This record gives sequence, C-alpha cells and structure tokens, in this order.
Amino acid sequence: MQTSEMVEYIKSWISDYCKSMPKEPDALVIGISGGIDSSVTSTLCALTGKKTIVLSMPIKQIKEQHNLSLKHQEWLKNKFKNVESYLINLDNVFKSFKTSLTQFDNEHGMANSRARLRMTTLYQTAASNNGIVVGTGNKVEDFGVGFYTKYGDGGVDISPIADCTKSQIWEMGKYLGVLEEIVKAQPTDGLWDDGRTDVRQLGMTYEELEKAMKNPNSSGYKKYLEIRKKNLHKMNPIPICKMKND
Repeated sequence: MQTSEMVEYIKSWISDYCKSMPKEPDALVIGISGGIDSSVTSTLCALTGKKTIVLSMPIKQIKEQHNLSLKHQEWLKNKFKNVESYLINLDNVFKSFKTSLTQFDNEHGMANSRARLRMTTLYQTAASNNGIVVGTGNKVEDFGVGFYTKYGDGGVDISPIADCTKSQIWEMGKYLGVLEEIVKAQPTDGLWDDGRTDVRQLGMTYEELEKAMKNPNSSGYKKYLEIRKKNLHKMNPIPICKMKND
C-alpha cells in the first residue's frame, strides 16, 4: 500500500469506527509528545474533520521534547479548524503522587506512573467532551516488543497506527508535512528525566527491530525475542483462573 493510500485508509477507518459506535463520539482525544507517532496520529485524526483535542502533558519534560510538542500543536491548529489544543502541566500532580509514595519509590515504576497520569488526564478530557482516547502506538511497540506502559499509553479506545511499522509512520509523517524536526528527532518515550532514547532503552534501532520481526535469520532476532519475552505479559490477555466444571 502506498503512503497516500495508507493515509486515506486510516482516516476513513477512524471515521467509520466512530460512526459504528452505539453513540458516536463528538471528539477524538490525543496526547502529543512531540514525537513522530503522536504527530502522525493527531494529524490523521484532524483529517477526519471530527473535533480533535490534542493535549501536551509535560511532567519534568526535557525542554527540546516539550518544545516540539508545542510546535506541533501550533502547526495542527494553523492547518485544521477542527483542532483544539491544551497544555496541561502535570508536574505538581506527579510531585504530589511521588511524595505520597516515598516508601514505595522505584525509578522504573515512577517512569511508568507518568504515562498512567497522562492516560487518566486523557480519559477525563474525553469524558467531558463525549470523546474517545486515540492511541499512538505502532506495530513494533504494541505487537513486537511491548514497548509501552501497561494501563498508561497502552490504555486507549482505538489504535489507528498499531498495524503500521515505524518506517511507515516516518513516511506518513513526511507525506503529511509534519515538521521536519519531528520527523528527524530521535524517538523517545518521554518518561525519564535524562531524556533517554528508545534505542538506548531497547538496545536496538527500529530498523533492526523491523528486520527481526520479518526475518528469523536476521542478526538481531535473538535480541528481539529477549525483549519480546520480557514484555509479553503486556501483549497477552490478562491471565484468568478458569474454574473446573462441576
């Protein structure tokens, strides 16, 4: 499928899904980080013509990342009249949360808590606008290595780009005219004070991960399987204790 066809297909899918719901939502709600995934997804939502609400939700954010988020907000609003944008600073909320849980402090847990606070904010926004929360995860993250926060950025109502590879999303970004500095930026989940990249956390580039997902003979396949195994609990259904029949 050509990039232009992918854009039209996803745009139509979002619209059709909304119309198929028992009560059609009035708004599409998205958190934007300044990264390529959320930038492309929010643009696709805006293309549907439906009210699109984009939220920038910094929590001790690296300045460069936050600035890209704000720039994308402005770009969207200038391009689409159906876009509303909000800056909701969650620094104090996170600080209060962390202070209340000093006896349970854990760096990785607190990083994930940032994503969960953002998820809660998105759902409150959706509730007040009769909207749905739109996910920004891609195929590599959501179904390859499970690189997302359970009940955080993984907590959404629909996932329009979850069957697209990172490479395809980069191409869509270029096609849609997303800001070049966003397209070229190093991917990061924005959950760490030091701004660590996805490559640093995963130990593999997205290009290497895509090759491994397609080819068991690729050099990175073993590493890919190790990451996938560690995160498989996120991708599998919640385990249920099945009762024996009497």
